[in-house]
Amino acid sequence: MADLIRGNALVADDWTWVRLPESSEPVRKSAGKVVLFKLTGEPAAPEDVIAACEVPAGKVLLPLSVWLKRRDELAVRADAGEIGVWLDSHEEPAELAESLGDNLNRLPVIGVNFPKFIDGRGFSTAFLLRTRYGYRNELRALGDVLRDQMFFFHRCGFDAYLLRADQKPERCIAALRDFTTPYQTSTDGLPPVFRRRVGLGAPA
Repeated sequence: MADLIRGNALVADDWTWVRLPESSEPVRKSAGKVVLFKLTGEPAAPEDVIAACEVPAGKVLLPLSVWLKRRDELAVRADAGEIGVWLDSHEEPAELAESLGDNLNRLPVIGVNFPKFIDGRGFSTAFLLRTRYGYRNELRALGDVLRDQMFFFHRCGFDAYLLRADQKPERCIAALRDFTTPYQTSTDGLPPVFRRRVGLGAPA
C-alpha cells in the first residue's frame, strides 16, 4: 500500500485514486498526443472506457478524461468537495482549467501522474497549475514518486506525494530538505544563487 505525505508529514489518505479500466484499444500517450487531440478532437481515451469507469462513493480522484466527459453528472459531488481530478503526463492543465471556467480552486485536490521516473512533464504541469492558473489547493504527485524527486516536486508546487509502494516515507520526508540553496527560481519563492550575490539586490 502506498504512503501519502502531505506537507512534511505522513498522513492517512481519504481519497480514492480512480484509474481507467483496461481496454482492447491502446491509449496513446506520446508527447504529440495533446497536439493530436486539439487538431482532430480525438478523445484521450476511448468512449467505452470512459463510460465504463466506475466512480465510487466518497472522495475520488478522477482521470481528466472522465471529468471532462461526465462533469455534469458529477457536479453535485464536485460542489460537495468530493471530486478531485488527476492529469496524466501527456495531458494539458488548460483543458482542466477550461472545464471549470478557469476556477481550478473549485477542486480540493489535483493530481499529476508520473508514469515513469524518466518522464518529467509533470513538473511543468505542476508549475503551470500554480503560476499560470493560480491553483492554491492540494497538488499531489502520483505514480513513480521516489525519494530522489521529492525536493524538486516541492519546488515545482507539489505539496502532497503518494509514494511508490517500495519507498520509505521517513527518507522521502527528509529528502524535502536535501538542498538549501537552489540554482533556479520556482514556485517556492526562494531566490536563486545568482540573485543572492552582492550588487544584484540581495544583502551582502
